[in-house]
Amino acid sequence: MTGKVYLVGAGPGGLSLLTFRAREVIDKADVILYDQLPGEEILSSLPAKAEKIDVGKWGGHHTMPQEEIESLMVRLASAGKNVVRLKGGDPFVFGRGGEEMETLRAAGIPVEAVPGITSGIAVPESVGIPVTHRDFASSVTFITGHESEKEESAIDWAWLALSPGTIVIYMGVKNIPQISTRLIENGMDSLTKVAVIENGFRENQRVTCTTLEELPAKAEEVGFKAPAIIVIGEVVSLYRG
Repeated sequence: MTGKVYLVGAGPGGLSLLTFRAREVIDKADVILYDQLPGEEILSSLPAKAEKIDVGKWGGHHTMPQEEIESLMVRLASAGKNVVRLKGGDPFVFGRGGEEMETLRAAGIPVEAVPGITSGIAVPESVGIPVTHRDFASSVTFITGHESEKEESAIDWAWLALSPGTIVIYMGVKNIPQISTRLIENGMDSLTKVAVIENGFRENQRVTCTTLEELPAKAEEVGFKAPAIIVIGEVVSLYRG
């Protein structure tokens, strides 16, 4: 009998923002494949009866390559196990959940996505920065900062630099100089407001506000660490920390 895989978003941090559906499937799981982003409060609440496998990635170290994670899910579900792949935020927002769903479907494995609150909205919101606002931004664009090191970027930086809405960048700390340079070179005002929010919803959360021009220097001064969300746009002016 084939089991089932649940691609579960744990939300931005803490049990209070974990959905009822996520809690339900976690508590019924035979095996849980997790990384560190859900945070210690959620990880410490995982059921004792479930087998727990750390497949996290941090500091450039991959506990298990993505292809192996996907193969492992297929093998476990094929053996009749109910498997939870637990991710921070939402599984389909820069979480590779879409790739995993494709692999599972191709293998004939039943799969269900369990949405989670994504950090790109929740973390700025938690410090009083709305990603949209009638007076400042009628649109928001989410991008990953990982790929900005590539010679051929998949991001249309010329369009992005001139877009009137808010820009929210995930996983961009290491590439702050490239991000700032590309936006300014493509026409964004160098004085555009920026907020960097580290460790959202955790005790060591830190908010740093600056301008796009000063962002690289501020990164050197402060020493930003992942996980962090970068918010670019006039909505940052609403921060009152």
